[in-house]
Amino acid sequence: MMKGRRKFLGLIPGFVVANSSNILLSLNTQKILVMLVLAIAFFFASIIPVRIAVALHQAPIPQAILVLGGASERMEFAARFWRSHTNVDIWVSDYARNLDVNRRIFQQFDVPNQRLHLDGRATDTVTNFTTLVEDFVRQKLQHIYLITSDYHMKRARAIAAIVLGSHGIAVTPVEVPSQGDKSETLVRILRDCGRSILWVVTGRTGASFNPRM
Repeated sequence: MMKGRRKFLGLIPGFVVANSSNILLSLNTQKILVMLVLAIAFFFASIIPVRIAVALHQAPIPQAILVLGGASERMEFAARFWRSHTNVDIWVSDYARNLDVNRRIFQQFDVPNQRLHLDGRATDTVTNFTTLVEDFVRQKLQHIYLITSDYHMKRARAIAAIVLGSHGIAVTPVEVPSQGDKSETLVRILRDCGRSILWVVTGRTGASFNPRM
């Protein structure tokens, strides 16, 4: 009787009858996914904070300056900030089209070219960090000043904690005052944290999640 009913339901267009083996497979897949998510969560909740703590212990004073592009006032602020930290290099991550303008700003403040590293590979805030982290590792940097606008800092710090923190690099935030811009939404912060975790796990930034891309 049950077999006949299942055959009848299976003849109805759009009606799919799941058998017990498919249901069991689905449950096993769900368990595997849950275990994988928990393992990743454990990694980020335990390993990264430890690596950041070690970096701060070994390099309590920042060894470089990272400026996030997108606004000329950030470059001017960084140039003035460098005048009291002339022993470190400045790294700028911005759109490639902005690099010439950025260089001229730093030249106006007498920042030597040998202290300046301009990188135009970034397309958004997540890639500001993912494109440079290997350079920082090669330079053996463990602690960096992070300069960006005040409204942008929460998202930047969250991304830095994951991308740079996973490589044992800590940041000290230095906010550039803005003119009444609202802090970015929690949704944007969580979205980019998810993209950062995706990058750590897969090497991909999930740029398609950025509506501007």
